[in-house]
Amino acid sequence: MKLLVTGGAGYIGSVVTRMLLDAGHQVVVLDDLRTGHAEALAPEATFVQARIHDAATVLTREAGFDGVLHFAALIAAGESMVHPERYWDVNTIGSLALLDAVRAAGVPRLVFSSTAAVYGNPVELPIPETAVKAPTSTYGATKLAVDMALTSEAIAHNLAAVSLRYFNVAGAYLTGETALGERHDPESHLIPIALDVAAGRREKLQLFGDDYPTVDGTCVRDYIHVEDLARAHLLALGVATPGQHRIYNLGNGNGFTNRQVVDVVREVTGHPVPVEVAPRREGDPAELVASSQLARDELGWVPAKPTLHDMVGDAWAFYRAHILG
Repeated sequence: MKLLVTGGAGYIGSVVTRMLLDAGHQVVVLDDLRTGHAEALAPEATFVQARIHDAATVLTREAGFDGVLHFAALIAAGESMVHPERYWDVNTIGSLALLDAVRAAGVPRLVFSSTAAVYGNPVELPIPETAVKAPTSTYGATKLAVDMALTSEAIAHNLAAVSLRYFNVAGAYLTGETALGERHDPESHLIPIALDVAAGRREKLQLFGDDYPTVDGTCVRDYIHVEDLARAHLLALGVATPGQHRIYNLGNGNGFTNRQVVDVVREVTGHPVPVEVAPRREGDPAELVASSQLARDELGWVPAKPTLHDMVGDAWAFYRAHILG
């Protein structure tokens, strides 16, 4: 198929682009490089540097696209509460502009990289797709708005839409000459920050709260390997059905505590990771874990790299070669 990948210079989008190309698809990447990295772009893909708001310049009827995989978004929940206007503009208004372009060009299918942040503080664990949607951040709210728009678009205009919702992505895609991993500026994710500490680039790691009702008092979070996540997006293309908006949660099923993550980073890197316990952050739930049973049943999706050692090991290999190197 001929596919457009928005945000294809980002962490997840670049891995999906690589997998699509390896599967024989023709790929055009649209990215403004605001948070993406030019070096992550696959050389075989056609690259268009543009904002998501300008997708109509690429998605034309004459171009003959068979589908869109939509990753372009701002993702920092904390920042979204300080600068909500940026998130409504990029994540929601930009996505609505993309949907206008999809409709005008007659593109039949769209896979959306959504987020389990739409559920907010869950009342049931693991979180099913039917759980109450009550996002606690502007980021989650902007993504939920797009999910709702996709449902309307599928019903009204026969779009085949799929949303994938997940929490924390980790690891790197390392195969052959390909090395694609995580790098954000500023970095807010636990595993890359812990690797920074292990490498001596940060003095210590802060753990926010150690008195939660969990096995070791620290928060439990759901992690998924970027390679497994990318594969789910390819599987979603195959189940996209005209007139339907399918939604799947993706998760490891049990979650890991923050201390477990730090322990594995110490083990994999062989370096100490000094930890400082800080007060709880307001609004942090004790446990966030998504159920992926529906994705297993309908997509045939089973994580190939479900352990922390898989994720941290690949992340550390990428970090040493491309961050420290």
